Amino acid sequence: MSRRPPVTPPTFRSGELRDPALTAALRTLELTVRRRLDGVLHGDHLGLIPGPGSEPGDAREYQPGDDVRQMDWSVTARTTHPHVRQTVADRELETWLAIDLSPSLDFGTGVCEKRDLAVAAAAAVGYLAGGGGNRIGAVVGTGAHTRRVPARGGQLHTQAMLRSIATTPHAPDGTRGDLRGLIESLRRPQRRRGLVVVVSDFLGPIDWERSLRALSGRHDLLAVEVLDRRDLELPDLGDVVLHDPETGRIREFTTTEQLRADYARAATEHRDAVRRAVRSCGAPLLTLRTDRNWIDDVVRFVAARRHSFGAPVKGAR
Repeated sequence: MSRRPPVTPPTFRSGELRDPALTAALRTLELTVRRRLDGVLHGDHLGLIPGPGSEPGDAREYQPGDDVRQMDWSVTARTTHPHVRQTVADRELETWLAIDLSPSLDFGTGVCEKRDLAVAAAAAVGYLAGGGGNRIGAVVGTGAHTRRVPARGGQLHTQAMLRSIATTPHAPDGTRGDLRGLIESLRRPQRRRGLVVVVSDFLGPIDWERSLRALSGRHDLLAVEVLDRRDLELPDLGDVVLHDPETGRIREFTTTEQLRADYARAATEHRDAVRRAVRSCGAPLLTLRTDRNWIDDVVRFVAARRHSFGAPVKGAR
């Protein structure tokens, strides 16, 4: 059986991609998302995260990772096994994207840059959460400035939002990202209950956990982690010059076996810490990488989420 060729997101280089090339790139991205996700989805708002609802659904046995706030104590007492009560998704959903485009995302050694994956993730969420009168908005932060797109409904608005994200200017070299500040910008003013999706590489200090947890009291959360293989390991290249775009520092290294092992261990420890922090906030984590087929990762994640909530999966491959 032949394998499906990998899907590469369009490249969005601010200042280089002009109309009609930008329009064509966004259209290609939209078609990619629709073609692959149409077979997975059916029903309303049962995509990346089943939305909270006012109508009670079926009860099922508790599984590790379930929200304990959804425990159905009457069924638990009757069956002597812990059960959670599922809910029917609301008819209207407001989604907010927090897109981290700090300088560390202007990098990639796979088939694209991390920044391109961030735009692709926004397109997937826009499609999954759009339609049916739903509203979607975004805050985009580079560390140097924040761009806001108000929450509105309709396909034209979603396209305009993606265009705004894709054309966000790059921050100057040496600019530190501010993920905590980006998340905080979604807390005030207070927004209607809905879904918050945070897209970032989550590199740097984990000083955003408290802000993310504060959002979880009012919103469903999803974290999208965008990574490159060089975030995880160093190649054996001998003498190299490395540049940190968020501090502007340049260092010379010799990539010895010990250095590579220390780097990989530190990267693994940081990723584990990110997972724990995200999980403590009640948010699932979707990981996209520049060296993998990103749309397949989205499809698998959506299918797994639907299955875990008892929703039938159609067309998943």
